[in-house]
Amino acid sequence: MPQLAVERLYALTKHRDPVIATEVGQHQMWAAQYFPFFAPNKWLTSGGLGTMGFGLPAAIGAQLGNPDSLVIDIAGDASIQMNIQELGTATQYRLPVKVFVLNNEWMGMVRQWQELTYESRYSESYSDSLPDFVKLAEAYGWKGIRIEDESQLDAGIQAMIDHPGPVIVDCLVHKEANCFPMIPSGAAHTDMILYGDSVAGTMDDEAKALV
Repeated sequence: MPQLAVERLYALTKHRDPVIATEVGQHQMWAAQYFPFFAPNKWLTSGGLGTMGFGLPAAIGAQLGNPDSLVIDIAGDASIQMNIQELGTATQYRLPVKVFVLNNEWMGMVRQWQELTYESRYSESYSDSLPDFVKLAEAYGWKGIRIEDESQLDAGIQAMIDHPGPVIVDCLVHKEANCFPMIPSGAAHTDMILYGDSVAGTMDDEAKALV
């Protein structure tokens, strides 16, 4: 489960007081929920009106400004591709940035909205043409690590930490995990959804206009 992956990432890196950046999507929300922070300037995220692709450049900037810190971009398989060319920037400037991809083969937050409010009518949210992130990392001079099973999780994270240069971890997670709580578009905070079976059907016209 992606939540466990983030919990283990925290457990194995907390002694390094890492700087965490995120892209935008479910992984961003799981990072906020399952990766505790105890000091300012350790959490770089673009917030509720943010944009996919934010995390890698933010992590590169943080690493450049904090060369001795462990800097990790918690990413999704879709978001990381928005500024994937910046892997070359990290290579050029010898920056040991780590990218931890929670790979579920979907634009996860889009899929979640489509499941919960559009009766699982999925459109343009699944990808069967993702790159091989390990080979992609190696093409840019990074180290690539793939985690395919929970039994590999801790060892994969530790290998990421121990490598002195930049690393991409392709962590394959449950494809249909949802992130809660969430507030449906156009709804009040009192209408917050806590569980996946709390909503069904489609949005009304007023709510659709806000999406």
